[in-house]
This record gives sequence, structure tokens and C-alpha cells, in this order.
Amino acid sequence: MNKKALAILMRARMRPNHLTNFALSPISNELNQILSNSHGNRSGENGEHHAMEHGKETLNHQRSFEVVRESMHSVISMNKTEVGDSVLNEFLEGYCSLSFENRRKLLLTLAKEYDLNRAQVRELIKQYLGLQPPGSEAQSGGVADEGFLSTFYRIERNLRHSLKPVYETLFERLNTHPEGLKFLTIIRADILSILTEGNIASLRALDSYLKEKLTTWLSPAALELHQITWDDPASLLEKIVFYEAVHPISNLIDLKRRLGVGRRCFGYFHSAIPREPLIFIEVALLKNIAETIQEVLWDNPPIAESEATCALFYSISSTQPGLAGINLGKFLIKRVITLVKIDMPHISVFATLSPIPGFMQWLLSKLASQSKLAKAEDISLSPADRSGLTFYENILEPEEERALIDSSGDLASGKSGMEIMLNLLTPTTHEWTNSDKLLSALKPPLMRLCARYLLQEKKRGKALDSVANFHLQNGAMVQRINWMADQSEKGLNQSAGIMVNYVYRPENIEEYAQLYFSKGHIHSSYDVKRYIQPVLENESKDSLL
Repeated sequence: MNKKALAILMRARMRPNHLTNFALSPISNELNQILSNSHGNRSGENGEHHAMEHGKETLNHQRSFEVVRESMHSVISMNKTEVGDSVLNEFLEGYCSLSFENRRKLLLTLAKEYDLNRAQVRELIKQYLGLQPPGSEAQSGGVADEGFLSTFYRIERNLRHSLKPVYETLFERLNTHPEGLKFLTIIRADILSILTEGNIASLRALDSYLKEKLTTWLSPAALELHQITWDDPASLLEKIVFYEAVHPISNLIDLKRRLGVGRRCFGYFHSAIPREPLIFIEVALLKNIAETIQEVLWDNPPIAESEATCALFYSISSTQPGLAGINLGKFLIKRVITLVKIDMPHISVFATLSPIPGFMQWLLSKLASQSKLAKAEDISLSPADRSGLTFYENILEPEEERALIDSSGDLASGKSGMEIMLNLLTPTTHEWTNSDKLLSALKPPLMRLCARYLLQEKKRGKALDSVANFHLQNGAMVQRINWMADQSEKGLNQSAGIMVNYVYRPENIEEYAQLYFSKGHIHSSYDVKRYIQPVLENESKDSLL
């Protein structure tokens, strides 16, 4: 093994599970607490001494918080010419030294005490509403008009300024620091972590404002597209191994293959966060759109690149938790399509082989709720009578239910097809995958329900599945769903092994994206629609009545 390969392997193994957030997570607090407890246990006879030490430690933490708070105030309040790297460094270092709880306290202070001045906003609005609108009869012409308009411009300018929160100054000044952009993504990761504990309005507003700033600073014009190859430094390749979120890279052979002949890897980089991709995408050059992830990752040898007609995007991974919700992937996919078309004109199809991470969660919840509802309302009713119940829905077709009952054997029991299906799919052992009879019985309902999940199940008018929503808002269409496409434990847990191909047609990307944004319309092929065609036809007939 050469030195480079050894370096990548060792770093990947030694790297903590979440290096970016390790110093900023509650884990560090828990670790400190464990260490404190272990020291206390060694000399339990001196309990009073340790109580005093704990009191001193608490006081030091409080002093540390106050120092960082004062440092933050200095960055915000100092004259622009006075704020140098030393002042910013002091705040950066101080923030990173705080416990997670103190970071939470500091961010809440920032959100509440450095918000906009609402009294000033209200006063300016009153002044503005007290003026006659331009062009009204009360105004005279000529010089008087100009003076009148200047009053409008002045109040509008002051109003725009007053509507900017004070903490904008902190973000703007941090962004001028060499390490500031990376630091801002860490702050936002902390904010998002706190918001998972509860929806705090002031902190939500702070997050929204910081997200807008990061979106502006990370515009496509500010990002550099770089093709990542085996010739790149080991430190960069090690990050690819660590951050790969869709299909983990199992060993160095796997990594080298993903960067070799018939494969491409592209990343977006920013000059303020050097040697670390913000997001990267892996591409396979194939003759046809792949149906399984196994053929993408392990088919050997790959075809000659000159024979390829399809560029398949099989993995896209973001590396910065603090950039969640900022759609860098949209720009990355479009740039890669453009680049591939220029470099390889014979490539005419651009598609994905994507996971469906929310399918099993939705399906198991649906099966459980409907099974319970049937029992609660009237278990003695026949299937025909149950169909009239207000909230009851047998999500299985009659022939699907019969096939499941006939095939379940000793693996699962139940009084209905839904109960049997629930009992088959719930265990994480996935024993059903070892039975050809069960695979045959489960395929029709799972494929049909998966199509329903992708095309019809929505949240606020958009696709319920997060990956589906990502590709659809980027202008893709649902081309095909693939049975047993990912037989890994993760694939079976997420989607019963089913994967989906989305296709990007360059000439339709903007149109499809616009229709999805404005109307929630999902473009799909006939092959996918046919799974739920009877339902769609009934909906169409109902709309005409």
C-alpha cells in the first residue's frame, strides 16, 4: 500500500463520527461531566473540597460566558475601522471554548437583544403613513414636488435600515474574516440543533436571516466547480470518504473505482473554506440507466467511456450541516450536466439512481393506523362493509391481499392482508427477502404504494419524500421505480430495497421546476403512472362531474 492510500485509510478510521460539530455538541459537556465525576470518585472523602472546586468551575464557566458575550458585543458595536482580525479572533476562539449550553445561551441573547428596534420601526411607519402619497391632488408641481419626494426617500431609507436586525453587523463582519464563513456555518449548525429542541420564534428569525446571508455569499458565482480525482491530496480524498452520506465507501479499492475510468466526482468549493467541498456529486458513465446500485458500485470492469450514453448521478452529499436548506445541489447538478455535455457530446441521458428514504416510515405508519382503525371501528364488518367507514382505507387490492395471505406461512400472522404485511415488514431481520414466494407476493403492492408515495403523498403541496422534493424542485421527472435495487440493510430499512430513477432533460428542467414550484405538479413517465393509473382516472372523472 502506498503512502497516500495509507494516509487516507488511517485518517478515515481515526476521524470522529461528526468532526465538524464535535467541539460544538452536548457530547463535549457530557464528556467533561464524566471526567469531573471520575476525579470526584477518586477522592470521595474530600466531598466538601470537590463541592468548592465545582463551584469555582461553575463560576469560571460563567465568567467565560460573560467574556465571550462582551467580545461579541465589541464586534457588533465597534466602529467599522476598529474591527480587526484580533477582535474577530477573540470572539471565534471564545465561542468555540464555550459549552453547548452556554452557546445556546449566547445565541438566544444574540437573537433577542440584538434584534431590530421595533419602536423605531413603528415611529417611522407612523411618519410614512402621515404623508400624502406622491401624485395626490394635495401636492403642487415643480420644486415643491421634489422636496416632498425627498421626504419619502429619507423615511423609506431610514425604514429599510431600521428593519435590519443589529446582529446583521456580526454576520457581515465575521464574513470578512478568513475563517469567518466556515465559522458562520458552525453557528448555524448550532442554531438548527437548538431549534430541534423547541421552536423559539426569535431564534427561528435569526436562523432565517443567517440562511439568507449564507445563500447570498454562496451564490454560484462565488463557487468553484472542481473534478475530484485520485491525484488530489490525501486530505481531500479522506473528506470524500468521511462525508459520503448515501453509499458509504467501504475501502480504498471502492474509493479508487469511484474516481477512476467510467466514473466522475465533482465538488463545489469556496475560497473561504479551502480544501473542503461544500457538496459533491458522484457520476457513473453507463450505456443505459441503471436499475440497481449494485451494478453501479461493483460491476467490473466499467464500459469504455466512448460507449456511454448515460450520465447517472448516484450519490450527492453535503458536507456542512450549517448549510442545510441551502440548495447548492441544484446549481451543482446543472453545472455538471453542462460540463459533461461539453466534454462528452455522446452523453444524451442525465439521470439519477436515488434512494427513497421516507417510504417505509410512511408505509408502516399507514399500515399500523389502518389496521388499528379497522379493529377499533368494527372488526366484525366484512371488507366490503369496512370500505364505507369514514377514515378506513384498505390500501391493498383484493388480489394483493389474497396473495399475501397465501404466501405468509409461518413468517407472519394477521387477520387481514395489511396486518400480515405490517408484521412482515416491521422486523429489521428482513426475512421476507429470503422467500421467493413472499418476494413475488410483496412486489405488486410495494411497487404500487411506492408510486403512490412518490406522486401523490404531499406536504404543503410538495412531495413528502425529501429526496423526491430535492430532485423535483431542481426540474427532474420521475422516470422509473426499481424493485430490489438496494439490498443493503439501509436500503431495505428505508424503502424495502426500492430505488427510483429521476431524469433531467436539459430542455425541460426550467419548465418542470416552475410547474412543481407553482402548482406542485410532478412529471412522471407512463411506466410509473401505470401503477396508480386507475386512481388517477377516477380522480379525473370526479373533477369533470
